[in-house]
Amino acid sequence: MIDGENLSEVKFDVLNARVTFKNVPLHSLARFAFKDVNKACTSFKSIPGVDECIIIQTASRVEIFTVSNVETDDSPDARRAEGKGLILNKIKDTWEEHSTLEQIDIDHFDQTLEVYKGDDVYLHLLRLACGLDSVVVGKQEIFDEIKTSLNNAKQAGFSGKILNKLFESVIRLATSIRDSTGISKNVISLGDITVRLVDEKAGLDAKKKVLLIGTGEPAAMVAKTLNAKQIPFEVTSRTIERANNFSQILGGKPITFEEVLANFDKFDIIIVATTADYFLLTYDRIKLKMEEKTKGTLILDISDPRAVDEGITALPGIKLLFRDQVSEIYEENIKARSGIVPAVEKIIAKEIPVLSATMKRV
Repeated sequence: MIDGENLSEVKFDVLNARVTFKNVPLHSLARFAFKDVNKACTSFKSIPGVDECIIIQTASRVEIFTVSNVETDDSPDARRAEGKGLILNKIKDTWEEHSTLEQIDIDHFDQTLEVYKGDDVYLHLLRLACGLDSVVVGKQEIFDEIKTSLNNAKQAGFSGKILNKLFESVIRLATSIRDSTGISKNVISLGDITVRLVDEKAGLDAKKKVLLIGTGEPAAMVAKTLNAKQIPFEVTSRTIERANNFSQILGGKPITFEEVLANFDKFDIIIVATTADYFLLTYDRIKLKMEEKTKGTLILDISDPRAVDEGITALPGIKLLFRDQVSEIYEENIKARSGIVPAVEKIIAKEIPVLSATMKRV
């Protein structure tokens, strides 16, 4: 038992401002990303009243954690409401300065940016570390990113005793929760299953010419798996801007859809992962290029609804597979994971009051 009589509570504001895949399309999220995380952190820390800063930046989220207005309970309370609002406005200004936001993003920034304080920040960070707020529930990547972000901030001197304590406590708790519930075991993404099927049907190596059509979440999962296996690929979308933004955060060489159609016969493997409500690939669009092709082409359409017309199989050498062949395995994996989520939520709910009390006595 800790004797609390001689301990004064430290008062401070922990703030989390974030833009994630939940409210911004992935191809737009690249504009919110910081060009240089260290420079951005330096600027956030230079805001009057901000004492600490950690940034988590991945393909599916950009998040800032700050500590401001640090006082003990025997110091005068200067934390007026207008001061808090001023810090948030400065955060927005600094975000604009260090990213590639366009005017439309700036005009809608208030609707896009999620801002949380206090216990809500602790809850979010613990959920994130346990894998509940990831694109793929339970995936290890975001947990590793949290640890990396903390280490980077410590080394650069951006974080201090409050954020260090928060992140270290969350990492320790999340490790225990992940291990005890098994939320992280055998996690398979749609990208993992897609790439495995392609490998089984056509053989996948760095020599194959691979094309990814799409810039949404399914395409992002495929891109991550291709990157992990060091398979180079080209990426296209309905606009070159989307392909460019996607490639900045998820790799791949961006090309226009017109280039794709003009060079369709050059690709060995084509993975289609779009949300288009019409056929992107039809017999008429590709027949001139494919009639002369001597090597086979594997096309896997994991779009929902389908984006490839079955009529293209009349062309020589085309092998066409659809989402049905990957979705069953993927949905079984999601189902297994969703059964564990309530147990994780229950443990988190018990831990948050304890974490909150710990943070008050840093």
